[in-house]
Amino acid sequence: MDNPVRLHWLDPRDPQQAFPDPRLAMRDPNGLLAIGGDLSSARLLRAYAQGIFPWFNPDEPILWWSPDPRAVLEPRRFHTSRSLAQRLRKQDFALTMNHAFRDVLEACAAPRARSRGTWLSPEMKQAYFQLHAQATAQSVEVWQHGRLAGGVYGVSIGRMFFGESMFSRIEDGSKIALHYLCRQLAVWNYELLDCQVSSPHLTTLGAVELPREEFLARLRGALVGGAAPTRWNFEIEVPNDAAHLP
Repeated sequence: MDNPVRLHWLDPRDPQQAFPDPRLAMRDPNGLLAIGGDLSSARLLRAYAQGIFPWFNPDEPILWWSPDPRAVLEPRRFHTSRSLAQRLRKQDFALTMNHAFRDVLEACAAPRARSRGTWLSPEMKQAYFQLHAQATAQSVEVWQHGRLAGGVYGVSIGRMFFGESMFSRIEDGSKIALHYLCRQLAVWNYELLDCQVSSPHLTTLGAVELPREEFLARLRGALVGGAAPTRWNFEIEVPNDAAHLP
C-alpha cells in the first residue's frame, strides 16, 4: 500500500528551515506542499527559487504550493489579440516601472467585483513591500490622465519573473501592463514569467501549462543563466505622454 501524502510543517522560529521537495506536494488540493513558517524575505526567496509560493486566505495559516502542471508565459510568445493591438495603438496611457509599487499592491489587494475578499492580507503586503525594498519585487504601472489605471507586480530572481497579481481600472489595463512587461523581459532574455495556475484569461494571453518537472528544470536554468537587472527601467519604447503621468 502506498504511503499517504503528508503535509509538511514549517517552524516559524526557523526561517532557514529547508522546504520539502516540491515533488512531494499533494495532488488534491493540487500543489499543496507545506503549512506554517513565516513570510520573511529569506524564506520567501528560497521558496521562489525552488518553485514554491505562498497562497492563503487571511483567516488561514500560511500555505505553500507547487502545483503540477504550472502555468507560465514565455515572454517572446505573449499573445496580443487584435482588440488589444487596437487598444495599444491608441496610446492614451503611459507606462512606468517601480514608480508606484505600493499603490499597485494596494490596488491588487482591493476587493474585486466578483470576489468577497482578497488573499493579500496585511501580512502578505508587508512581505512584498520588504522584497521591493530589497529590489527583488517589481511593478509595472499603467497611467491615464494622471491616475493609476492598471498594473502588475511580481518577484524577480535570476532570469525568472514570478507574477503575483494584476489589476485594471480601465479596459485592458492589466493586459497593457503585461504586454509591455513581457516585451521588456524578452529583451532581458528572461526564461519565463510564472503565472502559477492557469485560467481562461491567462490562456488568451498565451499562457501554457508545463509539467512540474519541466518547470523546475527551466527554473534551475534561469537561476544560473544570469543575474536580474540591477535597475528596473523600461529599455524598450513605451508610451510616456506627460499628460498621462502622475
